[in-house]
Amino acid sequence: MDASLLKEIRNNLKEVIEQSTPLGVSLWQQFIALHPADMADIIADMAKDDALPLFNALPQPLKIETFQELPDRLKVATLAQLPNEDVLAILNALQADELTDLFDYVSDQELRAYMNLLNQAARERVLSLMKFHPESAGGIMDAQVFTLMKDFTVEKSIKILQRLKPDKDVYASIYVTDEQQHLLGHIDLKDLVLQSPQTRISAFMQKNELVIPVDLDRDEVAHQMVHYGVTIAPVVSKEGIFLGVIPADTLADVLVEEAGEDVQRISAMAPLKHAYFDTPFMKLLFERGGILIILLLVESLSSEILKAYESSLGAILYFFVPMIISTGGNTSSQTSAVAIQGMASGDIRSSNMKRFLKRELLMGAAIGLALGLTTFARVYITTTSIMYGLTISLALGIIVMLSVVLGSCVPLVLKRLNIDPAFSAGPFLATAMDIIGILIYCYVSRWLLF
Repeated sequence: MDASLLKEIRNNLKEVIEQSTPLGVSLWQQFIALHPADMADIIADMAKDDALPLFNALPQPLKIETFQELPDRLKVATLAQLPNEDVLAILNALQADELTDLFDYVSDQELRAYMNLLNQAARERVLSLMKFHPESAGGIMDAQVFTLMKDFTVEKSIKILQRLKPDKDVYASIYVTDEQQHLLGHIDLKDLVLQSPQTRISAFMQKNELVIPVDLDRDEVAHQMVHYGVTIAPVVSKEGIFLGVIPADTLADVLVEEAGEDVQRISAMAPLKHAYFDTPFMKLLFERGGILIILLLVESLSSEILKAYESSLGAILYFFVPMIISTGGNTSSQTSAVAIQGMASGDIRSSNMKRFLKRELLMGAAIGLALGLTTFARVYITTTSIMYGLTISLALGIIVMLSVVLGSCVPLVLKRLNIDPAFSAGPFLATAMDIIGILIYCYVSRWLLF
């Protein structure tokens, strides 16, 4: 987005909207020449009282394209002040899944009003989608899809496609059903050009590599599509009735959203349902501050352990406590990240779980040995004491080994319990290893030195 253009439009808003001066006309032409996403950014960065008149001045085709790029909070405010004809045009231009997402932000009264404006076919599509969980395949699928029947000829299929093209999305794969709408297979769009006009669809129909159940979680949908290398997949009911498709752009959105949610879980936060600036400040404060308070209180157990072993730890041993704590937390976070990424990509699964655990056990022993030797050298240079070096390096080696074991096992256990493994990474596991690490350090020090 051009910041200078935004500033000029703000300073000359009335002239831009009315196009009453040469400067206003010039700025207007620059504005409408932008990509709709950039136009939406400019509108979103303006005060509400300025943004809405600027949006209203757009011609309807640009208004519809720009509306689709606006933040949800601004979409709701914009719809509330548009005339019914503009609202109807915008709502009918949106895909059904986009509509259901938008309707999450409006009041019940506004929802009833907008639903009454929609044409009957679009309303039925929205109502059918709203029955599905928003995190399921049914909640994210595109239900407005062009399909063919197995007994259609190529010539008839092309004629139907030409007639329905303005109202239907046509993907590279066209799905084939029977008279009861049961999914049978698919053809490639190019087949309609390569095959002879009188050939029936059933003669060259292909088997679907992947079929998605309508109630499958979107995270698993994305995983399966990536695993099988498909960019579009059909969605069916329990009875095998074709309901819609998961296209490539939806797959990309899901992958981005799931990655963002995993980052938030790794940071010990529940995933935000809305964009950062659309989330109330107090809600963010409660979400972030609450868990940090809990971790702070749990972390105080480390102080109690140090207090209990105070007579056994001299000043020299206290000097190395930060090194012990940070190493255990870093090792566990690193290992859990490897496990979580491996499960997300499909590299780690139930069939090779034992192999993964054996490999990580060996990795933990190797890392523990390497860090133990490094620690011995570090402590000996500082204290010139072999016993201090042996004690601290042994304690650290045990901590590292345990960190690797917990970092690799905890995500697998959470996965078995249907809990997102990302919760095991970051502050939770690091806090646990801080407490366990201090306990191991104090016990080994008392055992070897006192």
